[in-house]
Amino acid sequence: MASKIKSLLARGSAVLTAAVLGLGLAVGPAQAGDAPKPVITKAVKGEQCVEDTEYMRKNHMKLLNVHRDKTVIEGVRTPKHSLKECINCHASEQTGSVAAAKEDFCVSCHSYAAVKIDCFDCHSTKPQGSAAMHSLNAETAHYKHKLASQANAKVSAEEMAGIAK
Repeated sequence: MASKIKSLLARGSAVLTAAVLGLGLAVGPAQAGDAPKPVITKAVKGEQCVEDTEYMRKNHMKLLNVHRDKTVIEGVRTPKHSLKECINCHASEQTGSVAAAKEDFCVSCHSYAAVKIDCFDCHSTKPQGSAAMHSLNAETAHYKHKLASQANAKVSAEEMAGIAK
C-alpha cells in the first residue's frame, strides 16, 4: 500500500512539474523588445535642437533645473534651455501639446521610463506667446520647489499657489 502511494505521488509530481514547465514555455519569458518603445516625433519648429539628441535624453532635466534657477533666483532669462522653448519646438501637430496624449513628446518617453512629469502641474503643455505660463509669483514658488527637491520632498501646486499670495 505504501509503495502504491509513493508511486502515485511520484507520478502526480511528474505530471505537475511537466504542466508547470509546459505553461512556462508556452507563455515564455518577456523579451527585451516586448516593451513599447517611446514615440519620438521630430520637432515641429527649428532646424536643430539646442544640444545633440543623446545629450538631451540624458541631461534635459538637469538643463531645465539649472535654467529655472538662473531665471528665478538670478533673474537671467535666456531661451536656450527654457521649458517654454522646448514646448514651442516639440508640441505635437495633432494635439498642439507635449503632454496631452500618450504619443506626445514628453509623455511618450516619461511613460516608457516610468517617470512622473510634474512640470505641467503649473506650466502649460502648449506653446504660449510672451504671456507668463501661470499667475504664481515665480520667484517664491520656484524657490520653494527647489528647496523641496533638494530635500527630496514634493511640493503641490496648491502649496506653490499659497506661497505666491
